[in-house]
Amino acid sequence: MARIDREVLHHPVIVDNRYTKWFEQGTFNRQQARDFLIQFSVFSNEFLFAQMRKMVNADSIEEMRASKEILANEIGVTFNDGKDHPVDDTGLGGLSGSINGGVFRFKAAHFELLVRLAKQLGLQFRELGKRQQATSSTLHFCDELLRLYGNEDYAVATAASYAVENWAAAGFWDDLVIGWETFEKRNNAVLPIGFFSWHAKVEANHAQHTSEELAEYYFNHLVDEDLFIDRANEMLAGVHQFWNG
Repeated sequence: MARIDREVLHHPVIVDNRYTKWFEQGTFNRQQARDFLIQFSVFSNEFLFAQMRKMVNADSIEEMRASKEILANEIGVTFNDGKDHPVDDTGLGGLSGSINGGVFRFKAAHFELLVRLAKQLGLQFRELGKRQQATSSTLHFCDELLRLYGNEDYAVATAASYAVENWAAAGFWDDLVIGWETFEKRNNAVLPIGFFSWHAKVEANHAQHTSEELAEYYFNHLVDEDLFIDRANEMLAGVHQFWNG
């Protein structure tokens, strides 16, 4: 595990994401904000296909359930932590716990929250989340998610999952939140940025489920670390191309 952490977690998209550092400054204009939301909405929708494939291709019931935790939360099942949470533009239920015993709400679907923000910037539902709206860099990233994250070889899928969730938990969400908040102040606006602020908080839970899945995988399989590292870095290269584009 130490070698994997050393040779994967120092990828530039994790430690030096230049796009999100630029976004953090909040100097982007309205059109740049719209362009960003369109591309991010495509990724958000396409991720569901990859997560579904990863769940279906699981090697054990435990691994399948770990994938279901992420998939069901993405489409609107809140995490059940034993507390009652409002579902609005600033929160999507609990930040910990499990979907087991959680509640499905349309408004808790991550894509719907993104749509609410996009509408405030003049974008309509039909302009969001479709492959034909993606740039070549976004399509490459989404296709790499299907090829690696949703791979039928669970060794490949696990490596890609480890890469994706550690990227997501590395702090880029915080960069985006700060950028949106600065954009609001510059434009004297109040925007429903809950999609980003909530993800900044919840990704630690997704990373925990992925860590549990990886531990389960290590316990039950003879892991080819060379393969794992190569595929994880291929996945991160796809992520990097998305942001560079």
